[in-house]
Amino acid sequence: MNPQLQVAVDVGSARHRVAIGLSEGRLLEEFAISHDGPGLAEFFVRVERQERQWGRPVAVAMEGYNGYARPLDQRVLQHGYRLFNVNNLKLARYKEIFPAPAKSDAIDTRKMLELFALNEQLPAARGVLQEVAPVPAAHAELKILTRRRRQLVNDRKRLSTRLQVDLQAVCPGLLALTGHVTNDWFLNLLTCRAELSQLQRLRAKSLLAVVGIGPVYAAKVAQWQRTATFADTVNMIGPMVVEDAQRLQALGAQIRALEDAMAPVSRTAPIARRVDSIPGFGPITAGEMAGEIGTLARFRDEGSLALYAGMAPLDDSSGKRLRSRPPRHVNARIKAAMMIAIVRHMACVPQSRAFYDKKRAQGKTHQQAVRALGRHLIRVLWSMLTHDRDYYLPTS
Repeated sequence: MNPQLQVAVDVGSARHRVAIGLSEGRLLEEFAISHDGPGLAEFFVRVERQERQWGRPVAVAMEGYNGYARPLDQRVLQHGYRLFNVNNLKLARYKEIFPAPAKSDAIDTRKMLELFALNEQLPAARGVLQEVAPVPAAHAELKILTRRRRQLVNDRKRLSTRLQVDLQAVCPGLLALTGHVTNDWFLNLLTCRAELSQLQRLRAKSLLAVVGIGPVYAAKVAQWQRTATFADTVNMIGPMVVEDAQRLQALGAQIRALEDAMAPVSRTAPIARRVDSIPGFGPITAGEMAGEIGTLARFRDEGSLALYAGMAPLDDSSGKRLRSRPPRHVNARIKAAMMIAIVRHMACVPQSRAFYDKKRAQGKTHQQAVRALGRHLIRVLWSMLTHDRDYYLPTS
């Protein structure tokens, strides 16, 4: 075991609890810091004092839950310390097996120090603390951009669902004019007047002046106008519909701006460039995967990456019962992006479609067959990244 100074941080929203100890198990110091400039400065002053006294390299373990560890985690790396992320699920299991007399932040940090020592001695404990490897700047930037984009896309989904419900309730038949409520021309129609009921009185000239509406759509709107019906609550709900449509327009503009910002970054991100070469994946999926993966140094092998991406179920067999279960610690963003991209990929690559059909013929559900193909693509992606090659299909 290499002697080192070990620091455990129990992360909170406003205050963090810190324990400093030696790798031999000796507790040196405990204290709390506030999540602000003076508090973060105090953290490094105390750690550096112990570092000078003991002359040992520093390793820091902290939770990353809910993002409260930021920006302390980045400053730890900038100081040249080793940084470990605590697997919260496995830490909870450890505390169940070796319970403390009470539950407090101070006790949690001591348990984390115990796990630090076990991490060096017991192979089974190595998955509890995962070292955070440096990530290329382009990948770190893509992580921020793609997560923000995903949040806005989810907001747009929730808002569009509410808008569809309100439209069906207050103005039956209007929603039938479009395939989806988020179509630009339809949102422009909803927001061209302050009152929803005024849409029935729009003349052909005014309709054609709405951006995105040409003769075909104008004719569809004119046909709806002849039989338009509004509920008694239109005066109350109508302004809400217009407001939601305006918010959808704003969200659409924000999402497009983020995608424009992602494009030049993806061209400099090694993982994004490789993923984008896979048919059906595209720049958005490539950016998301590059941002969430960060670096292959985080993973022991391609199987670890497959678990992280949610493409490899865990064996849950017992006796004669043979079954599997999905892992709990999965990056939901990568999994969601891959599940969509794999379906598009099958439409582009006949060999992949044949693999999917084979799994379906074996009795797999659609989701299981897609994940099985995803597991195979993770192997391909791992080989692409480790050998610095783009995706290609053999011609024969």
